Amino acid sequence: MPPRRRLTPPDWLVRTLKPQRAPVPWPAVARASVAMSAPLAAGLATGHTAYGALASMGALSGVIGDTADAYRMRILNIAVPQLSGAVGVAVGTLVNGQGWFAVVAVTAVALVSGMISTIGAVASVAGLLLLLNCVVGAGLPMPGDWWLAPLLMTSGGALVLLLALLAWPLRGGVPERAAVASTYRGVAHLLEAASQDPVGYAEARFAVTQSLNQAYDLVLARRARTHGRNPEQVRLVAQLNAVTPVVEAAPAVHQCGVPLPPQVPDAVRALADTIAAGRPAEAAPLTLPEPDGPAARALDHAVRHAAEVAARTGENDFTNVDDRLGHPAALRVRARRGARNVLLSGASWRYGLRLALCIGTAQILVSTVPVPRSYWVALTITFVMKPDFGSVFSRAVLRAVGTAAGLVVAAAVLAEVPLGWWDVPVMLLLAPLIPALTPRGYAFQTAAITPVILLLSDLLNHQGTALLGPRLLDSLTGCAIALVAGYLLWPESWHTRIGDRLADAVADTASYVECAFGSAEEPAVRARMRRRLYRDLSVIRTEFQRALTEPPPTGRRAAAWWPLVVAVERIVDATTAARVRVRHGAAPPTAAEVTQVVRQLRELSQGLRDAVVLEEVRVEFGAPAADGAGVLEHVRQEVAAARAIGVRGGPTAEMIRP
Repeated sequence: MPPRRRLTPPDWLVRTLKPQRAPVPWPAVARASVAMSAPLAAGLATGHTAYGALASMGALSGVIGDTADAYRMRILNIAVPQLSGAVGVAVGTLVNGQGWFAVVAVTAVALVSGMISTIGAVASVAGLLLLLNCVVGAGLPMPGDWWLAPLLMTSGGALVLLLALLAWPLRGGVPERAAVASTYRGVAHLLEAASQDPVGYAEARFAVTQSLNQAYDLVLARRARTHGRNPEQVRLVAQLNAVTPVVEAAPAVHQCGVPLPPQVPDAVRALADTIAAGRPAEAAPLTLPEPDGPAARALDHAVRHAAEVAARTGENDFTNVDDRLGHPAALRVRARRGARNVLLSGASWRYGLRLALCIGTAQILVSTVPVPRSYWVALTITFVMKPDFGSVFSRAVLRAVGTAAGLVVAAAVLAEVPLGWWDVPVMLLLAPLIPALTPRGYAFQTAAITPVILLLSDLLNHQGTALLGPRLLDSLTGCAIALVAGYLLWPESWHTRIGDRLADAVADTASYVECAFGSAEEPAVRARMRRRLYRDLSVIRTEFQRALTEPPPTGRRAAAWWPLVVAVERIVDATTAARVRVRHGAAPPTAAEVTQVVRQLRELSQGLRDAVVLEEVRVEFGAPAADGAGVLEHVRQEVAAARAIGVRGGPTAEMIRP
């Protein structure tokens, strides 16, 4: 008798439900507790419970957007979405009970919301609250005049912003310094992995890329709004620029395979400590061992330069800093550019139409079928259909699971806690769960938000446990509409986009190889190109992780691209290492060698664009080349390995074979 198979969930479902590791943001936890319970207490104390509930709803929107570390970023992350949400609830309140006119109005708001959500992170949250509050206003009768609900909800969000900015006079600049220091610590770990942990080197490199992205975004965003050369911000930019050569030297150290003296990463960590403390590093020379070979000399030079920059104290010491990334455009210029891109972008129109189709379908359904408190259907779709929050399919699954878990908590609260002052301590306990569980994953965030929303809804309509059944049915209905109208009807949803993005990255890599060994290019141009390329590869990695949560065949096809993603990262690393070796004494490659590598990369890029299916092929990477083999030998090996992975089913698959 054959052995019985154990029933195990599929891999894509396990990856979807697996909680992410993340620290608990304790300051945000404290702010959520105070900001959401205080308006409730004020409403009960003044005899206007509904007003307090609306202000708490606004505070909930502020808590969702309270994710930035830098204080200036908090203003944008919380204030801009709050203004957008106020417009949404005003529109919803004005069309409440207007029948088909309300359906058309909410659908139009969904189109606008979807289009502006593609601009960036802040615009995405603003678009979310615009549609979310419009749906709530159109489906839930608001107390008072049409302007009262927007005012109350905005005041709740303003309370979150006020609490988020309380420590600014005492801790101004601390988040930016912490981000730069974290980058230095990540670089120290990268150097250790480069010489001692070949398996962990790729993950350490990815972590450094993410850390650099975050640090540059924080520092440059602050500079864009200070409109001038703030000495502290110039210093942080100089320190980020100074660590870039250390990052560039890491691939060369990795290729050598020689253990790195521990004094080198220790010196980088010491610089991180001084940057975090906001004090200049000691001016005493570093005690580093004598370097041996081009890679070691490059790293020694880079670390000493970083130490010299960290030791500068006077404002004039940073007047001639090589600002490799340049100055960001003014905020109004970027806003105008973003608006133009949205109006002319096919992707923004497609997403806006998808969201409008889903919301319109939901509004027509609840207008023709009697559904109590029907706004929850469209509300579910609004959360599930966010373009930058992950796969629509996986979010629909997570939404259903999280709602079911949240309803269990809500059932206990609504059944056992009487209406009135007991709701305040309950909110004190439930509200902090939102920022605490949000980093763990969407299902955890939904499980935390659901009982809070139901508690506030009960304060407005006094339905008690009668809310539970309809809310579960509405959530499942919204998930079903999102899956059908927002996922299955759009082939681009269930065909992974990694191939096209990877083809673009390979083409950019070819341009980077040309730039790295072209005598006419400035170092700043090469630095900007390398940073942009690593950022693009980081986005591809994130897209790959999202695609893995899709069910077969999409998830399985996405997994097949992974070896090539790694291979392209190795090509970029090898090119950077070759450039470092040339800069520190190695013979430069000939023009013919560069042309050959560039041609092979562009052939690979074209093959990826024309491919139908990419299948995983195991590739053994060659041994390190001898010093006499040429500075591009490592690059050629990595290009050959990438081409050997192969494209199956594409009309030009033959031409990309090595």
